[in-house]
Amino acid sequence: MNEHERWIVLEGAVNVRDLGGLPTTDGGTTRFGRILRSDNLQGLTPADVDLLVGTLKLRHVVDLRSSTEVRLEGPGPLAEMPEIGFHHHTLFTEGGRFTDASADTIDERALPWANAPRYDEELQVTGYYYGYLRDRPDSVIAAMRALAHDDGMALVHCAAGKDRTGVVVAMALSVAGVTREAIVADYAVTGERIAAILERLRASDTYRVDLDSKPADHHLPRPEYMDRFLTTLEDRFGGPQAWLDRYGWTAADTTALRARLRD
Repeated sequence: MNEHERWIVLEGAVNVRDLGGLPTTDGGTTRFGRILRSDNLQGLTPADVDLLVGTLKLRHVVDLRSSTEVRLEGPGPLAEMPEIGFHHHTLFTEGGRFTDASADTIDERALPWANAPRYDEELQVTGYYYGYLRDRPDSVIAAMRALAHDDGMALVHCAAGKDRTGVVVAMALSVAGVTREAIVADYAVTGERIAAILERLRASDTYRVDLDSKPADHHLPRPEYMDRFLTTLEDRFGGPQAWLDRYGWTAADTTALRARLRD
């Protein structure tokens, strides 16, 4: 896996990368040019739009932000492009004032451990990741089906491209047969861009208050968070695929998504 090949360099977004080049359990790799993951898209420049839509043939955008975020921030310039199909599927578990940029409160039901210490940050992060699936399984399934459309590149994003995007991408990569180690590593790669991500988000009133309530290193996507989340799904459901099957994911869905991402 060459991380330099995976990054998409844009002027108006800083955490955009291709899900291609990731190793699979049967010795293959995922395909480049099929699915991107990203932070928010409001700042895209005309040159960025030309690259994404014209050169890379982007055709679907899956927006995981809350309805409040979309109302306050707007959908971004790609919304003006007739070639793009938009799919808004909020995961809607905000811990901050408007967003989950700093998810600092958790409903106890989100935690798979009955008496988890509130000060254990790893359990806390895992708890609100699991909360996305608990509260909005419909959105998780719909987002992944939108990514499986085979008529051009798709992009999935939230605000930072870290938590909500990280969970949906982890589920999609698992369906595609990507190794657990690679799923965890892909999640953690966002940490390379965390300073630039926070700088972008702090420029917006929507995110600034939530972000400034915690130190910068609080926002790092630590590998153990994703590893614990995947372990939770294995312990409770038998893994991501079994969770998806429980909530209406079909064999045809699996075939379509694997065809999108597999060589």
